[in-house]
Amino acid sequence: MPSNRTRLILKTAAATLLAAAALGAAGGYVVFMAGWYNIGATAQHTQPVHDLLEQGMRASVERRARGIDAPPGLMAAPRIAAGAVVYRDKCAQCHGAPGFAQSDHGKAMQPVPGPLVDVARRWKPGELYWITRNGIKMSGMPAWEFHLADDELWDVVAFMQQMPMLTPAAYRNITAASAARPATPAAGPSLPPDAKRGRIALAQHACQSCHIVPGVTGPRVFVGRSLDGLAKRKFIAGTLPNTQDNLVRWIRDPHGVDPHTPMPVLGVSERDARDMTAYLLTR
Repeated sequence: MPSNRTRLILKTAAATLLAAAALGAAGGYVVFMAGWYNIGATAQHTQPVHDLLEQGMRASVERRARGIDAPPGLMAAPRIAAGAVVYRDKCAQCHGAPGFAQSDHGKAMQPVPGPLVDVARRWKPGELYWITRNGIKMSGMPAWEFHLADDELWDVVAFMQQMPMLTPAAYRNITAASAARPATPAAGPSLPPDAKRGRIALAQHACQSCHIVPGVTGPRVFVGRSLDGLAKRKFIAGTLPNTQDNLVRWIRDPHGVDPHTPMPVLGVSERDARDMTAYLLTR
């Protein structure tokens, strides 16, 4: 049994640590709320902060990508060629390509999205698939799950495995030989509406940038009407009876319902729209 003196020392140490943590948290809160922390993208993170975020990101990806195996024939030539087109259209703007710099918005981001010409040496195929599919918070790296078909995700992983061997001329040739891919993935097999997936789809189609969406984190904006309590409304856009099919129609083709609406066409797939409606009509 520890002596009274030992218990006193332990209690004092614990209280000191808690007080120091509380003081640090309070100090951080003051720094942020006073505006002393520079959030401008021209002000880099300090190297320790950058290293900490990098290590945390790597650990998170490695943990979540466990058990993800590449499909058979990952390095087949047609798959690599298809992945080159996806990379050209979706990735090169931020990450560059062999012999090609990233665009201005890629150069100006903070943290800078690094080149991927050596990414296959640093990440396993399953980890690259997870990153491409799910994105990385607060880094500018988007999640492509709702904008590319699963085969396309693996196609671009295959291309990234091949990229270290490509010269600038070879990159030009493989991308020039292929036509542009469609903006939205092909329809998959019909599945029952999934409200849980629908909440994620709403965020991935940036609905919270204009609307308050219940259960979706975002700014308190009022560009579009709040979607809270949508299930209780009688009409959609003031004209359509509020049914699941009509809500799907409105989400996918708002201009077909109301040519004057400022609501943009977002390229939402049938599956995503049905999942989104399943979520919204239960809130």
